Amino acid sequence: MYILLIAGLVVLFPATHLFNGWLFDFATINSHISLIYLSAFLRMVNVLVLGPLWGTVTTFLGSLLLMAYFDEPFGYSMLNNASTCAGPLIALYVYQFQLNRPVKLNSLTDVSVLTLYCSLGNSLIHHMVWYLQNTSSELRYSEALWMFVGDLLGTLLGAYLMKGVLDLMEFRQSRLAASSNKDPQDPKH
Repeated sequence: MYILLIAGLVVLFPATHLFNGWLFDFATINSHISLIYLSAFLRMVNVLVLGPLWGTVTTFLGSLLLMAYFDEPFGYSMLNNASTCAGPLIALYVYQFQLNRPVKLNSLTDVSVLTLYCSLGNSLIHHMVWYLQNTSSELRYSEALWMFVGDLLGTLLGAYLMKGVLDLMEFRQSRLAASSNKDPQDPKH
């Protein structure tokens, strides 16, 4: 069952990236930066749900599927993929080192702080890699800021959507349980 979850998340990553490009086309700055980037949420979820190793592998495999979409040199794409994987992994370890404990998934504060770390780390890592690869003759601070904002908004939107779905499932389950507990002999029902 675990392998099916990994496979599903591998495919979901590029699908979400393409859907994000279509849905939030108005918020696209360039082929690598959007002001709302839902796949940033998946990078974080992969590491939190599957653990650091398998979450990173899952994100990397999903990123490999995206390579076919972008017409970029292989080495450049591989460094982008590595940057994509490094952000949430480094953020998770920094967070755990800083607080000397794992992230509590039911804590809004923990998830919010980790979201900030992931967004900041991803933006900084990507822009440093692009600068070191000489694809950008200068560090573009405004683009780094926009990438941070896009990752932050995408992760928060993804978290709220996931919470909404889980709340809806819980509501339906409680309604189903309540209706199955009704006594058919009770005239009030």
